[in-house]
Amino acid sequence: MSMRSNRVAEQMKKELTDILSRKVKDPRIGFLTVTDVEVTGDLQQATVYITVLGGEDEREGTLKALAKAKGFIRSELGQRIRLRKTPELMFEFDESVAYGSRIDTLLKEIGNSSNEPS
Repeated sequence: MSMRSNRVAEQMKKELTDILSRKVKDPRIGFLTVTDVEVTGDLQQATVYITVLGGEDEREGTLKALAKAKGFIRSELGQRIRLRKTPELMFEFDESVAYGSRIDTLLKEIGNSSNEPS
């Protein structure tokens, strides 16, 4: 990723966090966190990685609500970030948090089993 797309991604992450917490009033959007934004080199597309507190139903509801509000979110973003063209947004779940928790659990299990007397 180029230096410019990195800067745009960081700015977008900051603005999206603000927009999603203050401007989007859809009840289906649960407690979500924008964990990362990846912007393509040509600044045409942005993948927004999110985590949502709750079960599978909350996750799916949040994703549907974000898809519905995508146009509004993009226009808000366009007003805040000065770019010739606001990138197309794609929302995806950040699986790295769940993956990290799974590794942590496995490491604890290994630690517990090695501490038990044989």
